[in-house]
Parts: sequence; structure tokens; C-alpha cells
Amino acid sequence: MGVTRRYPVPSDIEIAQETVLDPIEKIAARMGIKDEELEPYGKYMAKVDYQPLLERLKSKPNGKFITVTAITPTPLGEGKTVTSLTLGQALAKMGLNACNALREPSKGPTFGIKGGACGGGYSQMLPMENINLHFTGDIHAAESANNLAAAAVDNSITHGNKLGIDPCNVTWVRGEDLNDRALRDIVVGLGGKVNGYPRQTGYSITVATEPAAIHALTSGLADLRARFARTVIGYSYANKPVTCEDLKVAGAMTALMVDAIKPNLVQSTENHPVFCSGFPFANVAHGNNSVLADLVALKLCDYVVSESGFASDNGFVKLMDVVVRQSHIPVDCAVIVASIRALKQHGGAYHFRPGMKYSAIKAAAETENPDALRKGCENLAQHIKIVKAYGVHAVVAINRFTSDTDKEVELIRQLAIEAGAEDAVPHEGWAKGGEGGLDLAKAVVKACDKPTKLQFLYADDAPIKEKIEANAVKLYGADGVDYQAAAEERIKLFTSLGYNKLCLNVAKTHLSLSHDPNLLNAPRGWRLPVRDIKANVGAGFLYPLTGVFPTMPGLPSEPAFIPVDVDLKTGKIKGLF
Repeated sequence: MGVTRRYPVPSDIEIAQETVLDPIEKIAARMGIKDEELEPYGKYMAKVDYQPLLERLKSKPNGKFITVTAITPTPLGEGKTVTSLTLGQALAKMGLNACNALREPSKGPTFGIKGGACGGGYSQMLPMENINLHFTGDIHAAESANNLAAAAVDNSITHGNKLGIDPCNVTWVRGEDLNDRALRDIVVGLGGKVNGYPRQTGYSITVATEPAAIHALTSGLADLRARFARTVIGYSYANKPVTCEDLKVAGAMTALMVDAIKPNLVQSTENHPVFCSGFPFANVAHGNNSVLADLVALKLCDYVVSESGFASDNGFVKLMDVVVRQSHIPVDCAVIVASIRALKQHGGAYHFRPGMKYSAIKAAAETENPDALRKGCENLAQHIKIVKAYGVHAVVAINRFTSDTDKEVELIRQLAIEAGAEDAVPHEGWAKGGEGGLDLAKAVVKACDKPTKLQFLYADDAPIKEKIEANAVKLYGADGVDYQAAAEERIKLFTSLGYNKLCLNVAKTHLSLSHDPNLLNAPRGWRLPVRDIKANVGAGFLYPLTGVFPTMPGLPSEPAFIPVDVDLKTGKIKGLF
């Protein structure tokens, strides 16, 4: 089973379609999942009924939890998913009981700039065509729940507005899981009374909506229902919060999500198990896979390899401040993915911006440049500092490309260990699968054997500004925080409502440690601007908006959907990557 490697390495979709997959029942049986706990979706995907499984295994100790994060990435991405899957495959190849727990891809990046999010080369989760597109319908379910609440808001206003909803203070927007900048700011209700009350609103990409966050954070049906009940859609004329329970829509939203919160089970190119559930973006949402998938995986496996979206200042910080605070799942090790080409960018060798072609910077990215690399490692050092600030052990994974030299790899290793990493190890998972990550796996196991003492930067009941400033100064490297008038007003309102006790989920660019995507490396001498703050009460976090940051992305001039098509003879999808 699995796939036979060949060189040169074929396209991702060729490898995916050449891989001989095990029936999903076989994958589940090897993990110890019982037949009655498995709900197959075709031959190679299934949902796991978490309730009886967690009850059956409640006395079994949890395995080790490993998250894969990264340095500040370029728009190309630095290979976190490839590294995550390589590590999971390598642990399995070592004979250890291991699995991955990853997020579902959004169709926004799949059809936008980055393409699919199932890994690459010989480290992929499969079937990649299904996972990158409709999969088991979880994103559709969250989108339906979100838009049902949006419809309930406008319906309530139209039919007498008994809740006194202020149309100018509705914070809930509709969702669509595609990049579509034209929907960022819209007006609904045009065409007379029959079409409702005209008001300005907009769309977020579905994976940045509150139902997406709730899907990933819930611990079960009762918790899901309670979260939707307290979810705030806006405020009344008296400036009082209006909830989904007030709208009498929380029950129906829960009904739409009953099956969606069950973890999805798939497999890798080497047939080791992968849970793929949850889909929140890491720059505007909390960026980690579902808690239920983690809980199930940790009962079944001795090592669980997850992934926190984007760099440590986004996904990893949100793992700690949102997921760990709410679920109490301990983190044993964080793997920080670095690529030599990205570190050269941070060191000033070039600046690759969204929408550019790689050919424009190829020579600078692939030419040995120790001065730029050394300078760029200041960014790596800051990310190691962020991980260690929470008491978590850090291992650096150097995602090796063919142009990387041994001299460059050794320089990163030296500087990473000087900055406090347990180790820094190159891997070649893209070309070699699990075999290419064995040294990395050994370093991670060694780090996991060390005791950890998790810690947080602020208390749960700390003032809102204290929480924001702790992240800005201690993690991002800012000199301080500047609050615009809208943010100041929200802080006063949220404090009066007791929302200051919610944890923090800062919405910021993933292309810089700062709020400005053009400030590379480890910038100093800047202040973090907070223009507004939202309260995702159902998800349990405050959502400060830094800089100009749309929650609905736009498409580039040459979107990734252009090569996607179907072979009309075989029915196979082509062009996904």
C-alpha cells in the first residue's frame, strides 16, 4: 500500500492519485476505533463518533501533543503542513503509535494564491481532491449555521424588531467560503419593505466566522448548544447584547452542526492516520484544528502531531491563549518550521509580495547568502522566544529545498540553539516522505520526554488593555499599543458586560510580527494600532483588529482555480496543488 516514490518528484495531484489507499475501516481498526464508533463517508473517509469513544477510553492517559508552527512566512508558505505530515509519518515509521490532527482546507486559498492545504510531495493527507473541495460538508454546515443567524437578524428587524436591534450596530455578517472582495461591504434589504430593512453589512470568509471557531472549540453537543445560545449578533438601541438565543435560532444552528463536529478520519501517503477537522484561519480566527479531534487522537495515540496556522505569533499564540485555556490540553513540544529562502527575505535579500511570481526572486532566494541568512535568523529567534514564553519546548525544523547548502543549514542550527531551541534539524519530507523526517522525529521525541511547565502571559480576569499589551510588547516586540476611538468604546462596553474575562485572539497580518506586512524580520521601534475590537462570546474570545485587515480575502490576478479542471474520460480532478 502507500506510494512508490519516483524522481523527479511528480506533481502533488499525481502523487495523490498514484497512492494506493487503505480502506478507512482498516485505518480505524489499527488505531483501536470500534466499528460502531466509525461512520464511513465512502471508501477512504469517515467520521468518528466521539461520545462513545471518549467514554470508553476516559481512564486511558493522553498521548504527547506536538504542534507545528513557523517563522514569519512568505506568501509562498514555508511548508508547515508538509512538515506536520512528515513528522507524523516519521514517528509511525519508527514504530511509534502516532497520528496527525490537522485543519480542513478552505476553498479561499485553494482557489486563491496558495492552492490546496493537504501538504505536498510525498507528505500529503488523502484523498486530497475531496479534502480540498467539499470533504464531509463541515464547512458547509458552519456556513449554513452562520447565514441562518444572519437571516434571523434581518427577519427580526423586518417583523417589528421586538428585540430592539440597532441596525447600525449589528456585528454579525454573512459567510462564504471563497475569496470575494466585492462582498466585503454591501447593502442588504433594497427593493422596498417586502425585501426587508436596508442596512449596511458584509461577508467574511466562512472559516473566519464565529460558527467556524465554535466548531473547532466545542467539546460536545451540550457545549455547542450553550456556545450558540450566548453568541452575540449585535446590540440593541439600549446598547445591550442580542444573542442567538434571543433570536430563537441557537437550537437550529446546533442542529445544523451535529454531524459536523464529529472528527474526520483520513490517511497520509504512507497510510498512517490523520484526523482532519476544524478550519479557522489563523490571522483572523484562532487557527487550530478541532478540540474534539485532539481529544480523540490523544486517547488513541501516543504522539499527536497538530499544526497551528501561520507563524507562532498567530496560530501558536492562539493555540495557547484560546485552545489551551479553554480545553486544558497540554502542549509538550512546538516545532518551528523555517525555510532558508524565507530567512533570506527577512535578512533583506529580496521581498516577495502577494501576487508576485516566484521567478522574480528565484535567483536571490536560491543563491547562498550567509549575511542575509544570519540577519534573517533574528526572526527565527523571536519565534523561539514566543514559544518559550509559554513554557513549551521548541524544536526547529528546517524544511530543506534542493538549492539549500550544508553551510546554510549548519548556520541556522547554530543560531537556533543559541536562541534557546532544543535542536534544529533539516528534513526532506516533500521528496522522501517519513524517511526524510526521521532525524526530526527523534529530536521531537527527545524534547517530549522533558517535563514542561506551561504558563500564560496574563490572567483570565486581567483588564482588556493589559491582555492586548502583553501580547504586543512581550511577543510581537512592539513598544506599546495605540487604540482608535472605536476600540476605546468597545473596551468600555465589553468591560461593563464582563467580557474582559474572555481570552484574546488578535487579528493581525501573518506576513510580519507587526501589524504591517512590509515590516520584515524582527522589527523594533513600532507601536501596535488597534482600530476596533469584536467579542465572539460564543467562541469565548475577544477579537482586536489591528491595522487594515479584511476578513474576506480577495483573489489575485492569476487565481489558483485557473488550472483546475476535470478529465472527462476518467472523471478525475486535475490541476489542484
